Amino acid sequence: MTFSPAHWQSRLDALRATHRVPGATLAVFTEGRIHELASGLLHRGTGVEATTDSVFQLGSIAKLYTATLVMQLAAAGELDLDAPVNDVLPEFSVADPDATKAITPRRLLSHTSGMTCDFTYDSGRGDDCLAAYVAAARNVALDCPPGAAVSYSSVGYNVLGRIVEVLTGRTWDQALKERLLAPLSLTRTMTLPEEALAFRTAMGHLPGDGPDPEPAPAWDMMPRSAGPYGRVLATAADVLRLAKLHLDGGSAPDGTQILGPRAVAEMQRWAVDVPDKWTVSADGWGLGWSLYDWNGIPGYGHDGASIGQYAFLRVVPGADLVVVLLTNGGAARPFYADLFRELLLDLGGVHMPPAFAPPARPPLVDMAPLVGTYRREGVVITVSVRPDGAPHLLYEFIDGMQDFSPPLSMDLVPLSDTVFAASGAGSSFSGDWMPVVFGTLVDGTPCCYTGMRCAPLAAR
Repeated sequence: MTFSPAHWQSRLDALRATHRVPGATLAVFTEGRIHELASGLLHRGTGVEATTDSVFQLGSIAKLYTATLVMQLAAAGELDLDAPVNDVLPEFSVADPDATKAITPRRLLSHTSGMTCDFTYDSGRGDDCLAAYVAAARNVALDCPPGAAVSYSSVGYNVLGRIVEVLTGRTWDQALKERLLAPLSLTRTMTLPEEALAFRTAMGHLPGDGPDPEPAPAWDMMPRSAGPYGRVLATAADVLRLAKLHLDGGSAPDGTQILGPRAVAEMQRWAVDVPDKWTVSADGWGLGWSLYDWNGIPGYGHDGASIGQYAFLRVVPGADLVVVLLTNGGAARPFYADLFRELLLDLGGVHMPPAFAPPARPPLVDMAPLVGTYRREGVVITVSVRPDGAPHLLYEFIDGMQDFSPPLSMDLVPLSDTVFAASGAGSSFSGDWMPVVFGTLVDGTPCCYTGMRCAPLAAR
């Protein structure tokens, strides 16, 4: 249907208010045109209004920028996606020497390297920050063996960022500007806070004492080294233009071929199934892209989150449709789900799946095969059965993550024999229920997925 700016402005305003999201910007490409809308406030403390030229933090959508740079290098013959990372970074290693040799750029791009997600290390503001980060991550334990499962890894994308630096002779920030932002004229996309000061910039908001979220204690808590996996800032329209590069087969609006069509297609090709189909709404993963199967209609995109800011990108290639939503707090994920459910149906014929929640009458499930202790780097998950027969999960942070949060005690409500909804750990981003999914590695080892991270069984 024809895009009606007045109608969608009304829906944006209404749904934003319903979900207590302070501010949001929306960019839609449909029928050959880009439409931009804004609603609410960038900062509840100052009252500055959100505008279409406002800049938000993109969180993990930054991974798409890094993946595009990596695929440029692969398309030019400068990088073999299936060779060990050690061929480019001899200093790279993980705790298992054999696993080190099995980690390739392709596995890093598709989150099948087994590398953990949550290794945190501030390597400073210098141009050597990524080199220092990769050095500090040496010998960090894997969540699972390479190729054994999909397990979301921000660390892996920092390794990819370092590969970009070595092969281009530029910092990751410089390579991004020269090889992607400048050719696409993305003048409102940046990586550093001092660059963002020149623009209207959104403040993240977190739950407060009242019904509305409050400004976060700090605007930006990410170190510079987080760039390749989570530190890009942009307007909604600039994010849309990056996605449109991929929708247009790697060609810029002026006809310049920035990424080859074969590389574009390879990024969108299904590389691995995602057992946890709810945390980031992904059915599968390509090389950088989350992949969706909306009842036979294919799509791709990505989600992102930083401190109180949440971003959502969806592409429906069959409808020549791109939708980007940037937000700064509140119940952002339910807001996205309600808005995109209407937008994608109206403009792309897509029926998005319902929100994740247990059924009114949960099935009876034999918990015996699932009870045990599961472990990944920094996290121990204990699955048990309460005396009253109710399934239960204890989520504990350990080692370098021990100060991240107190242990989380959650009841589990079954949706099926392997999929459960955890209560008591809801957030404004994920909603009231956290998906907990049980599966197996390729060798048959049981595992537990939370947050799209894989934790293999450690003990019964």
